[in-house]
Amino acid sequence: MKISEILKNIEVKNEYVDCDAVEVTSDSRLVKEGYLFVCIKGAMFDGHSVAKEMLEFGAVAVVVDHDLGLDRQIIVDNTRDAYSVICSNFFGNPADSLKLIGLTGTNGKTTTTFLIKQILENVGKKVGLIGTVQNMVGEEVFPAHYTTPDPHELQSLFRKMADAHCEYCVMEVSSQALAQGRVSGIHFLVAAFTNLTQDHLDYHKTWENYFAAKRMLFENCDVALTNVDDENGLKIVDGLPCEVKTYGVKNINSDFTARNVTFSPKGVRYELVCDRIGTVRCPIPGRFSVYNSLCAASVALTLGFELEDVINAINRSTGVKGRIEVVPTDTDYTVIIDYAHSPDGLENIISSLKEIAEGRVVTLFGCGGDRDRTKRPKMGKIAAELSDFCVVTSDNPRSEDPEKIIDDILEGMKDTKTPYEVVVNRRDAIKWAMENAQPHDIILLAGKGHETYQILPTGTIHFDEREAVAEILNEIK
Repeated sequence: MKISEILKNIEVKNEYVDCDAVEVTSDSRLVKEGYLFVCIKGAMFDGHSVAKEMLEFGAVAVVVDHDLGLDRQIIVDNTRDAYSVICSNFFGNPADSLKLIGLTGTNGKTTTTFLIKQILENVGKKVGLIGTVQNMVGEEVFPAHYTTPDPHELQSLFRKMADAHCEYCVMEVSSQALAQGRVSGIHFLVAAFTNLTQDHLDYHKTWENYFAAKRMLFENCDVALTNVDDENGLKIVDGLPCEVKTYGVKNINSDFTARNVTFSPKGVRYELVCDRIGTVRCPIPGRFSVYNSLCAASVALTLGFELEDVINAINRSTGVKGRIEVVPTDTDYTVIIDYAHSPDGLENIISSLKEIAEGRVVTLFGCGGDRDRTKRPKMGKIAAELSDFCVVTSDNPRSEDPEKIIDDILEGMKDTKTPYEVVVNRRDAIKWAMENAQPHDIILLAGKGHETYQILPTGTIHFDEREAVAEILNEIK
């Protein structure tokens, strides 16, 4: 493809020689003969530092954001934003043929995107999905490396969806992706907001930066759908030129409202009130399932689908791996896996389980290393105050000492009376919890969710909590 075609709709500040490029990339490790290399400055590495080297490796040109004095340089204002457009052009702008639905927020994105996909498929639509657990083109599954992929992978997925005749794509849009321009130039038919609590401050540094990154999604959509029960729900759409619709449980003046909510171990039930009323029986337990299913239903109704079809799809929906996932044990206690890894996420899942528990709620959790340390005592305090018993262990310690991470967690638990046990090794911790379980206990394994690995100071190992539970059951028996 000609460079001039790849650079369409990008303001270039200098003259350049137009020629063919066989591929585009911002990863210096991938550059080969005929590639167009885009120099991006990251937190740890600046692509501009190897621009000359990339030309020597055979790149036909390098895209830069300032003059490097190179013969085959192409200067633009912002290489991050340009890269997103470059990738879109390279793959033939596949998103133009898709109706895009984007979800952002701290919690609930994954389950809600799966629910939206199931609703749309229930009415005969072919749907792509991009998110934390996996990427999908119809029923075909592709691995997910990030919640929102980098522009090259993202546009490649859009291309697959367009070629497979998908009509819709529903995707999680992370704050990091928004801040890094991974979705620059992409327009969403509907953008939905779930909630906003402390997370990713290790990256964004301040709450204001985190909020501003999330808001970017709603600056590029036709309809913004927001949760008005969240204190940031109206703030995040304030002053936007797009149409705004609302959903909520507490605010009865919302466009879409859940009333007369009831909970059981088998799920949640409520009346969905919009211009009509229908009864939702979502088979995923927990208070947050009301918000997730209500958000999904509100998106589908905003798109113009019939209330009856939407409710029928939700009532037949299946759960999502790692989201309040019940692990088969054939015991008198229950083991549940959930991805909750933020203070708010942990509070939501434990509170929801307390509403349906017949015995104790035993929370097994840790905190990630090389991430926001201020979350650790907060999560410890929340777990201790809401649980009947806690098992404090490792999550993904990464390069940090697991015991020091646990010490940070215990700081938040020291003024509580809830009993706890510290077991540093996560598998050993799960075994301890299962061996000490009482009848009707709910053992919550929080933090890992869909992940099938654990990142330790010594490297990454395979670790699937479902497999661990099954192995431990055999050992106990």
